[in-house]
Amino acid sequence: MKKFKVAFCGTPDFSVPTLDLLANHPHIDLRYVISMPDRPAGRGMDLKSPEVIEYAKTKKIPFFQTENINKEPDFLAKLKSDELDFVVVLAFAQFLGAEMLSMGKLGCFNIHTSILPKYRGAAPIQYALLHGERQTGVSIQKMVKKMDAGNLVHFHTVAIAPTENGGQLYTRLKFQAALAMNDFLVKVIENKITYTPQDETKVSFAPTLKKEDGLLKFSQKTTAEILNLIRALDPWPGTYCFLNGKRLKVLMAESYHAKLTPGKAKNDLGSLVVGCLDGSLRLSEIQLEGKKACTDRELLNGLKSDIVITEA
Repeated sequence: MKKFKVAFCGTPDFSVPTLDLLANHPHIDLRYVISMPDRPAGRGMDLKSPEVIEYAKTKKIPFFQTENINKEPDFLAKLKSDELDFVVVLAFAQFLGAEMLSMGKLGCFNIHTSILPKYRGAAPIQYALLHGERQTGVSIQKMVKKMDAGNLVHFHTVAIAPTENGGQLYTRLKFQAALAMNDFLVKVIENKITYTPQDETKVSFAPTLKKEDGLLKFSQKTTAEILNLIRALDPWPGTYCFLNGKRLKVLMAESYHAKLTPGKAKNDLGSLVVGCLDGSLRLSEIQLEGKKACTDRELLNGLKSDIVITEA
């Protein structure tokens, strides 16, 4: 039985189910796991390996860690001499240079959690939710120097639940990525890979999110836009505004019947309500700076001053 020699590049827990599939697949000879260096983590700031490296150690798979794979000539020469069949990349956090992209008889294949060419970039899961998409998916593309722009060799769609948040969709898609890789391996084994160019006229991007992207601008957004932002950025980086000058994390919100000027807030019979462009929202689960998470009712019970919501 032919076994395909494969190297895997990845870093976080998201990559582990796909790595596990490759490590246990009867047609795959997993030669190396490549990842980022150990980082300080936790209260003690002890060095912690990326999740894929922890997996590799447990399974006794050879591994290599580097800040930049393109600047490792000795390891690249070793990798080339191994005559790989292909390389799989998933959430690696590094761009591959020309030498790495030329590795393997079939090349390098990246798993991306959107239906390309939609949402190229680092945060496709969050952007699908941010834009209120009803479905997303998993794409596998043969890598080229341009980000997420290679020919598609596999894709499948995944429905998004109406209230699903970023953390929930992340968890589902990390297993969907493994299923996609399994489907691709069938094509590899049967020598039935097809290469479909992406439609460059339909490209959109999902750049890295920053903490400040979580600022809720009630006076400028509709209720749907605010709700989409809250669920897209849950659990990271989270959404917030300012209540009486203190930072207020907004953990959950829901549509509300009261009519309010956009950006204005009030205590409506124990509910913290804020006006948006087309209606109002109840901020039902919140966390005030320096306090524990609580319901709006619990917060308002202990609040003696008037309510002023600000966006800066």
